[in-house]
Amino acid sequence: MTIQPNDLLAALRFRYATKAFDPARKIPVETWDAIEKSLVLTPSSFGLQPWKFLVVKNPEIREKLKAASWNQPQLIEASHLVVLTARTDLTQADIDSWIARLSEIQGTPIEALAGLSGMISSFSSAMAPAEKQAWNTRQVYIALGQLMTSAAVLGIDSCPLEGISPADYDTIIGLSGTGYATAVACALGYRSPEDKYAVAPKARFPDAQVIAHV
Repeated sequence: MTIQPNDLLAALRFRYATKAFDPARKIPVETWDAIEKSLVLTPSSFGLQPWKFLVVKNPEIREKLKAASWNQPQLIEASHLVVLTARTDLTQADIDSWIARLSEIQGTPIEALAGLSGMISSFSSAMAPAEKQAWNTRQVYIALGQLMTSAAVLGIDSCPLEGISPADYDTIIGLSGTGYATAVACALGYRSPEDKYAVAPKARFPDAQVIAHV
């Protein structure tokens, strides 16, 4: 199934970092279900999916997160808030769990996946603990891009949130000891008609400055 090129570009031009959401408008359940599934379908290196996506519904928690986000109003006004977290490590148990899942879904004997498992293990063992978390976090940003693009295609506004205190987020959400840490957050919903940024021209460098054909 495909969409037309112009439809894709229209959705991407529609998307912007929404500064003011309409708190009265909520994303329909079936639309949100599709957005969650888009997160599940995000590609990752080796297919490891070193992340967990937390949909924060509790208004009290969202108030606390707002205080840990320079009091940005999107934390409260948006219909939905997602905190994207990354694995803090990449252990053999993580690798074995993925290989077992791959075997189950694709009907491939685990023994036949020994080469893949060994390759991932070698890659992981060559990294220091801090490097593993940094690598996992980079994977999470692939998910952030997929989340915002999928939302835009469905006519949903979004705002990525890096102006946050990840350590405070971890404390508020209770991530200590879980093996996950906050990487970035994203608010989603419907833009307020009063958001002046909605009509601001999208400023990008010329194509020739950022794309080269080699």
